[in-house]
Amino acid sequence: MITLDQLLAARDRRRDLQIRLLEAHPELALIVLTVNIPGNIKQTPESRDIGHEGVRVLRERFGQKLQELTVNDLPTGFEAFLLVDSDEEEAKSLSVEIEDTHPLGRLMDIDVIGRDGVPLSRLTRGHGNRRCLLCGDDARVCMRSGRHTISELTDEILRLHDGYFKRI
Repeated sequence: MITLDQLLAARDRRRDLQIRLLEAHPELALIVLTVNIPGNIKQTPESRDIGHEGVRVLRERFGQKLQELTVNDLPTGFEAFLLVDSDEEEAKSLSVEIEDTHPLGRLMDIDVIGRDGVPLSRLTRGHGNRRCLLCGDDARVCMRSGRHTISELTDEILRLHDGYFKRI
C-alpha cells in the first residue's frame, strides 16, 4: 500500500523527468503513459500488463518515429515516457484515439506534454472528457463524488483485463 506522500512525490519526480526530457529534446513530442488504478495499491500484475500493452500500441502506432522510451513499474504505478518525432497535435489525436478505442484504453492515461510542460487538453481539442468506466458519465465527476467504490472499479478493471488478455 502506498501513501498520499508517496503518490505526491512520484508525481513531482515524474514532472521533473518530463521537464528534463523536454529540455533535452525540444524537437520531439513527449508522451507519458500511466495506468488508471484506483485505491492505494498501484503496482499489480494487471497494471503492469495494461501498461505494457499501452506501450506496445504506442510503439506500433508511432513506429520509426519513436526515438526514446523509458518504462518504470513502481509501487506508485506504471509509467512510460516516449519521445516521438511527431507534431504534438498529431500525437495527442493518436493518444486520444487509443484511449477511446482500445479495449483497455479507458485504463490508460496517455498525456502529451506540451513544450511548456503542460499536458495538452482533450477538451480544448474537441475530444470531450473521459468517460467513467462503470456508468459512462464524466469520469472526473464520478471520481470526485465517490460515486463508485474501489471494489466496483477494481472488479471492472479485472474483468476488462482478463477479457482482453484471454483473447490474445
